Amino acid sequence: MMCLLPLEVMAHAVAEGDKGYIQEISGTHIVSFIYLGAKHMVTGYDHLLFLFGVIFFLYRMQHIALYVSLFALGHSTTMLLGVYFEVGINSYIIDAIIGLSVVYKALDNLGAFRRWFGVQPDTRGATLVFGLFHGFGLSTKILEYQISPDGLIPNLLAFNVGVELGQLLALSAILIVMGFWRRSHSFGRHAYMANVAMMSAGFLLIGYQLSGYFLV
Repeated sequence: MMCLLPLEVMAHAVAEGDKGYIQEISGTHIVSFIYLGAKHMVTGYDHLLFLFGVIFFLYRMQHIALYVSLFALGHSTTMLLGVYFEVGINSYIIDAIIGLSVVYKALDNLGAFRRWFGVQPDTRGATLVFGLFHGFGLSTKILEYQISPDGLIPNLLAFNVGVELGQLLALSAILIVMGFWRRSHSFGRHAYMANVAMMSAGFLLIGYQLSGYFLV
């Protein structure tokens, strides 16, 4: 089914209606940008896949809060600074890197790095670094839509607040589902396959984005 989708659907995009809205308005629109930020996060499958991988084997809330905060710090920093200083990166390249982040986390969960190289990467540092790339993915799209400089800073801050609210909503839903799954007998049997499926999805995202880069 994913192979039948156009390449634009696989990009780190904002919906067409939201794109038109961003291009047309000027001035400060706090509530609207909070909504847009929250909508982007809860419909951002690449973000959600990465978050799913991050919390997959985390059981204590303080650990979950630490990793999610690191991801949010990275995501917020590059999104805000990228738009403010107009730092644009090719959207297909940055989205391919975001797909790579999903592959990395799946391999990390499978213990591949320790088996292959005898070392365990710093997962906290990796979460922060990939969060930076996720933020650049969004800032690149916002720059393409030429957001008005009038009210830019409050609108960006409102958008970021919405992103964090959307992340909390999505994370809550993921944790509820994971909580039920972890209490079932199937979790131990299916955890390996779930991460293999996540890794495969990440490779598929990379393939689509690189195809878009070379063909579009």
